[in-house]
Amino acid sequence: MSITTRKGDDGSTDLLYGTRAAKSHPRIHALGAVDELNAALGPLRISAAKPRTRDIIPVVQRWLITLMGELATPPGLEQRHAATHTDRIDAEKVHQLDDWAAHLEAKGALKFEGWALPGEAGVMSGAHADLARVAARRAERAVADLQGTGEEVPNKEVLRFLNRLSDLLWLLARWEESES
Repeated sequence: MSITTRKGDDGSTDLLYGTRAAKSHPRIHALGAVDELNAALGPLRISAAKPRTRDIIPVVQRWLITLMGELATPPGLEQRHAATHTDRIDAEKVHQLDDWAAHLEAKGALKFEGWALPGEAGVMSGAHADLARVAARRAERAVADLQGTGEEVPNKEVLRFLNRLSDLLWLLARWEESES
């Protein structure tokens, strides 16, 4: 089987369970934004100087794959997806993000003066974390855009997860730039 299916040549793409949607559809924008976020975490994963960052990022990337499955599930088919995909974005994952953020804050990741200027410290991993942070904010906005469209993501933890993840990425950027 080839990755080149040519099915998208008409401007549509696959969701799960044989459903297709226009590539310009808001659900596809949300799915694509989460995919971009996952890709943006790759350079941070490779360049991270701090062991804590290297431990966190692969876990988050796996969670984003889970989230993409939820976003790729057409409305009304959530139970079908849940029957075969038991992992989902849940309050426990949001809590884990909060715990990581609290740990970084306790270790001094909040030590800065004024606005943080991405890249100013000359630390590549910090700049990558900032880039991933803005990708997380874009994903959060794209998921929020689904509200009121009939395409809402029924899992209310998804927006909380993306919001907390962007906060964590901001802290990881400062942590990567720190000397501790």
